Amino acid sequence: MIPAEAGRPSLADTLGTDARTAAKPQLAVVGATGAVGSVLLGILSERADIWGEIRLIASPRSAGRKLTVRGAEVEVVALSEEAFDGIDVAMFDVPDEVSAQWVPVAVAKGAVVIDNAGTFRLDPDVPLVVPEINAHAARVRPRGVIANPNCTTLSMIVALGALHAEYGLSELIVSSYQAVSGAGKAGVDTLRAQLSAVSGTELGNTPGDVRRAVGDTLGPFPAPIALNVVPWAGSLREDGWSSEELKIRDESRKILGLPELPVTATCVRVPVITTHSLTVHARFENEVTVAGAHEILAAAPGVVLSDDPAEDEYPTPADVVGTDPTWVGRVRRSLDDPRALELFVCGDNLRKGAALNTAQIGELVAAELQG
Repeated sequence: MIPAEAGRPSLADTLGTDARTAAKPQLAVVGATGAVGSVLLGILSERADIWGEIRLIASPRSAGRKLTVRGAEVEVVALSEEAFDGIDVAMFDVPDEVSAQWVPVAVAKGAVVIDNAGTFRLDPDVPLVVPEINAHAARVRPRGVIANPNCTTLSMIVALGALHAEYGLSELIVSSYQAVSGAGKAGVDTLRAQLSAVSGTELGNTPGDVRRAVGDTLGPFPAPIALNVVPWAGSLREDGWSSEELKIRDESRKILGLPELPVTATCVRVPVITTHSLTVHARFENEVTVAGAHEILAAAPGVVLSDDPAEDEYPTPADVVGTDPTWVGRVRRSLDDPRALELFVCGDNLRKGAALNTAQIGELVAAELQG
């Protein structure tokens, strides 16, 4: 914008709000009607008003719906090449196959894409960004794409990144307790239907009684999720590992810049609507103390330390849901290894685990585009 001469109004002042809005980056939210898209619209409405137009894009069957963002009703438009005209930043929350098809289209139209699918996360030419850990990586994007990590990784990695910066992470062993919303609306609907089927009964005392009660309402899960836990999340990979377990391994390595980091994960689905939890065994290059870990975690951006077992103070999904930070409790030094810590971590898988991290990356890009 050309600076105004002394004593004269600027062009934006003369033209009013529309011109000032046009000076801001134009944003598209692709998958705006989905579970994460809905949370993202709320987050965009809560955070600093850095965007000009926010264009809402979804499948043709959702076109014409009106959603509220920043206090205004916005009509959803169908996903098409023309939908990206004039867009500077596009945030995608769509299935992998949709991402693979349409992200290159958005990039070709001139947009910087922030993608929440798994399509590009491990591409060496696509940065995998968690702003609290590696914000600098967002500036180097040869393919015009920045990837958002998986929700399970994001539920723990901010806390681990803070500890790694001080102690140097050398090994990671985790078990996840993943909420059903990680499997989308079908996961939530399935749990609620199964809870209705078992409510007020004496089920759970004999083999198979819960399975018989829920019948064919297994939804996306291989076993009943009500009154149960299921030691499986994702799809089958080589040697019995699941895709979710390998995501934790591969994404943690990339985000932390530790390509040889030993990582072992076991993913478990639990009857929680939203918020993933993890038990973490983290081994470091240097000796650790609980007091030192507490100091680091208490000061770390995006982390809340809640750790006083004597007062029954530690995070649980029911208390963390709907909040932005990673919550950490049960911090202990390993009984047999002075270089290892045990942690319990909770994070809302729809907020920091998806939508919030996407919005934070978008803010990095917007600042760069305006700088």
